[in-house]
Amino acid sequence: MAVTLRVPTILRTLTGGESEVPVDGAATLAELLEKVEASYPGLRARVLDDDGKLRRFVNVYVGEEDVRFAGGLQTPTPDGAVVSIIPAVAGG
Repeated sequence: MAVTLRVPTILRTLTGGESEVPVDGAATLAELLEKVEASYPGLRARVLDDDGKLRRFVNVYVGEEDVRFAGGLQTPTPDGAVVSIIPAVAGG
């Protein structure tokens, strides 16, 4: 069973328009991003900054858990999990 990565509209140009991408064999969020990068170059750079940390205005959830409050990039991604990339929205 794979992990499902939900891709926001703004990043779908990198996934050929796909809104969900199955990822096999990724035990952590870091591994998932590495595997996705191999198939969809450029996606990791939109999620991580130059220091390899989550970008400030990008939220990532494994299930319903915000990875910033879990294990960060070491958050487990068990089989069947849904990982969501959600760009932060600001306004006034």
